[in-house]
Amino acid sequence: MGLPLAIETEHLGRIYKVREAKKKESKELVALNDVNLQVQTGELFGLLGPNGAGKTTLIKILTTLLAPSSGKARVAGLDVITQTAKVRERINMVSGGESSGYGLLTVRENLWMFAQFYGIPSRIAHQRITELLEIVGLADRAGTKSADLSTGLRQKMNIVRGFLTDPEVLFLDEPTLGLDVGAARDVRAFIRRWIAERSDRTLLLTTHYMVEAEEMCDRVAIINRGKVLACDTPANLKRTLQREAIFRLEVNPLLNGQVDLLRQLPGVNQVTHSPREGGSTLEFYLAEDAAIAGVVNQLTQDSVRILAMQKREPTLEDVFVNLVGHSMQEAEHAGP
Repeated sequence: MGLPLAIETEHLGRIYKVREAKKKESKELVALNDVNLQVQTGELFGLLGPNGAGKTTLIKILTTLLAPSSGKARVAGLDVITQTAKVRERINMVSGGESSGYGLLTVRENLWMFAQFYGIPSRIAHQRITELLEIVGLADRAGTKSADLSTGLRQKMNIVRGFLTDPEVLFLDEPTLGLDVGAARDVRAFIRRWIAERSDRTLLLTTHYMVEAEEMCDRVAIINRGKVLACDTPANLKRTLQREAIFRLEVNPLLNGQVDLLRQLPGVNQVTHSPREGGSTLEFYLAEDAAIAGVVNQLTQDSVRILAMQKREPTLEDVFVNLVGHSMQEAEHAGP
């Protein structure tokens, strides 16, 4: 018999009532809609979606910080509503961009304080703090006041705080948000190492970075506007698009309205448009390779110059486009 589920949700929903300016009545904002997820013990599970998709709301419910409007959720086999205290003993959470302890305390003092909140004996706490600071490259800053740390170093301290209690289930909400490339790489390497060390650890990672989800996660749930649109391994999600041909074109110039015309061409399933300096990048999702000929002909007729063209393999970004109808960047700009 396998290990029990680390996380399970059944028809989970969350609705916020938002009072509109200059109006007495309030309207309902659906943050989560009928979310059904099962996360196995030992998984590094990813929740991928744009800002405002419902990722943070889901994590707040799973970490007992927010009650659902409907449905049920269990973490480590425990109900998040009726067994709140027991859930909290088994979990920890880190959010990207959150405030980091007390500025007047040093890195080590902050971490020791958090360890005491969880009842970790001082000797064990100091040992874990020393080991974790070494792993994330903060050992030489242990005596530095947290107020004097850069944003990236403060976030590394937060990461250590999350792992310090050695939780059964760890929730990381956009942990690399705002980090530079090097710091983000260090954090990802540390996460992979932690989850690989023991089979009874589970980690749920929310992100809007496609590469982060694709490189790190055993399975990924794609969420948008509060609904889970797909859930599988990154490889299987990309395999659903193997039927399509994907072409990237660098063009110059491109006038407003021409993209809508291109979407109507025979064999064109979807088009995304990203402006760049001096022109545009177009991504075409085609029913077959031959459809690219019609695209090229249309661009030529419209006096659009094709600077470069290449066919490529599907990515998680392509899966998102296929499910939602536009890119992650466009989804974030569109808002809720």
